[in-house]
Amino acid sequence: MQNGYEFNSLEFISAGGPVAMGVALLLLAMSVASWYLIVSKNVQAWRLRREFSRYTQNFWSAPSLTIAMQQDSDIALARLAQHALAAAEHQQQHSSTLTADEFIARAMNRCIAEESANMESGFTVLASVGSVSPFVGLFGTVWGIYHALASISQSGQATLDKVAGPVGEALIMTALGLAVAIPAVLAYNALLRSNRLFMHAIEEFGYQLHTLLISGAVLNTQARSIKNTLKTARPAPASSPEVTA
Repeated sequence: MQNGYEFNSLEFISAGGPVAMGVALLLLAMSVASWYLIVSKNVQAWRLRREFSRYTQNFWSAPSLTIAMQQDSDIALARLAQHALAAAEHQQQHSSTLTADEFIARAMNRCIAEESANMESGFTVLASVGSVSPFVGLFGTVWGIYHALASISQSGQATLDKVAGPVGEALIMTALGLAVAIPAVLAYNALLRSNRLFMHAIEEFGYQLHTLLISGAVLNTQARSIKNTLKTARPAPASSPEVTA
C-alpha cells in the first residue's frame, strides 16, 4: 500500500515559516550551549580532583607551613590557604575586637563563598535549558499543527493520510525539546552533586587549616578525610558552605 504522505522533517521545519525555523534554531543553540557546558565542566571536575589530591598531599606532608604555602597552584584550596594565612598575619599585626579564631574564620568563610559562586558558573544555563526547552518544543509542535491544519484546510483534502503526516511531523518539535532537556537535567544533577563534594573537601581542608593556625597542630584525620571525599566526587551551583571554627 502506498503511503499518502512522505515524512520529511527538514522540509516540514523549513515550510513552517520563520516561527518554526526560529524554534528549531533556538533548540539547536540550547543544545550546543548545554553540551559545551557538560563537556567543559566534566573536564574541569576531572582536573580539580587531580589537583586537589596533589595539593593536599604536598601541603600536609610539608615540614612547615611556610614551605607548604610555596606550592605554585591556582585552585580553590591554595586561594583559601592564602586568605587564611593573610588573615592570621593581619590579626597578629593589628589590634582587633575579634579574636584570631573569629577573624580567620570570617576570612575563610568569605573565600569559600566566592569559590562556591565560581564553581557554580554555567549552572544557570543548564537549569534553564532543562526547564525551558520542552516548552519551546511544545510551542513548535502547536505552531506546526496549526500550520499543517491550515494548509490541509486550504487544499480541501482532509483524509487521514493527509492529516496524520503533517501532525506527526509537528510532534518532532516536542521530541527535539525533550532531546535537549534530558541531557541538560541529568548533567545538572550530576554536576551539582560533584560540586557539593568538592565544597565539602574545601570545607574540610579549611577546618584543618583553621585548627592549625589557631592551635599550631592539625587533627590526624585531615588527609584521609579529604582524600576519601575526592574519591567520591563525580561531575556537576551547591549551597554556600561555611567553615566551622
